[in-house]
Amino acid sequence: IPKDIANEFFTLGVDVITSGNHIWDKEETTTYIDKENRLLRPANLVNGSPGKGFGVFLSKDKKYKIGVINLMGNVFMRKTEDVFKAAREIRKKFTLKKDVDFLIVDIHGETASEKMAMGHFLDGSSTCVIGTHTHVPTADTRILEKGTAYQTDIGMCGDYNSVIGMNKDNSINRFMKKDSIKHFPAIGEASLSGVIVNCNLETGLADSIDSYIFGGLLKNT
Repeated sequence: IPKDIANEFFTLGVDVITSGNHIWDKEETTTYIDKENRLLRPANLVNGSPGKGFGVFLSKDKKYKIGVINLMGNVFMRKTEDVFKAAREIRKKFTLKKDVDFLIVDIHGETASEKMAMGHFLDGSSTCVIGTHTHVPTADTRILEKGTAYQTDIGMCGDYNSVIGMNKDNSINRFMKKDSIKHFPAIGEASLSGVIVNCNLETGLADSIDSYIFGGLLKNT
């Protein structure tokens, strides 16, 4: 994500941007990320990687400290350090209602099992654990046993008349070894996919979580 796009998001009201396996697709990001604390890269990238994998940010009313952790799975992903070891070490730095009021975790991963395991691993010590990467919203939105909100994947913000956001005809041709070019985006009406979490001010855990989908082919339930 280059500087101009990141700044566009910030101008529109985005507070923090997490990322994943495509964080270094644009070379300029390797220098920009050291100057912009609101853009995070996975915390368990190889030691010495530019930028930070977590941060603490103030709510708009300046009353609450919100920790954000960006992690990336190990299964079927580019080389990363042990994600559970990284999660354990970072968790020691952020205790709910002591070091931060709320703690948001983005686990960017390929497999549902790894993301589910991380959800249970961090249950009770984080406000929410939200999965990203597979581009398709899952239907397992819930509060885990110890009070952490969870969804395996919140899906993409993009045109769902596509193959994970890419032009469907070109994508099919690539799978069928037919004439095709480098992937390019579908440009139909987009769906905005995400979650809304209501947080408990006393415990820092979640009172509720709802899947949020607006516009495009996918419809809000």
